[in-house]
Amino acid sequence: MFKILGFLFLAQFLGNPFLALIVLFLILYVLDRRYVGILPSIAKPFRRSRQMSRLRTTISLNPNDVSSKFELARLLIERKRYSEAKELLLNIADRYEQSAEYWVELGYANLKLGMLPEGEAQMLQGLEINRRAQYGQPFLRLAEIFRSVDQDKALHYVSQFQEIHTSSSEAYYLAGSMYKALGRNDEARRAFEESIAIYRSLPKYKKRQERGWALRSYFAKMR
Repeated sequence: MFKILGFLFLAQFLGNPFLALIVLFLILYVLDRRYVGILPSIAKPFRRSRQMSRLRTTISLNPNDVSSKFELARLLIERKRYSEAKELLLNIADRYEQSAEYWVELGYANLKLGMLPEGEAQMLQGLEINRRAQYGQPFLRLAEIFRSVDQDKALHYVSQFQEIHTSSSEAYYLAGSMYKALGRNDEARRAFEESIAIYRSLPKYKKRQERGWALRSYFAKMR
């Protein structure tokens, strides 16, 4: 109702319904980014592209800058350019042999390229070095890959992720989403309910960070 009234007011005030719709969306977007965090950041893809451009320039000037190569590979994986990322990662393997972050990124690139045994082994190697690497996200990535190949393995990786996060609305939402994708609706609902319960128990300063995940869990539970 508030959105409708706001739209009608803006349409009358601006004299243009299309412009009013744009202004209303911008207001809702700013409020969401400030207080909730459900909508994706419009600026993030542009920031990532600029960062990739800077890294490429740095590497062209200093081909031995392995840290820039690793960061560029990570951003390429975010952009789903797995082959290019893998080539960069293999190029710096000797400098990152003991890095958990390196092995989970290389493993994920191989998983997305269809090399499941190799990718899984590399991700597990990284998690053996540091089980909490990337806050346990590699376990969810493994579950995502194996959900249509080996459901028992996918469920195992979801449970491993949950063991790391016992007080995070985000973690239980992500786990619930994975359970739902695997057709385990009861487990999914319990995970979404736990996500909401955790949010309610958090101190005020933490609720801003977790509010968007709690809302996602609420809507996911209702579906």
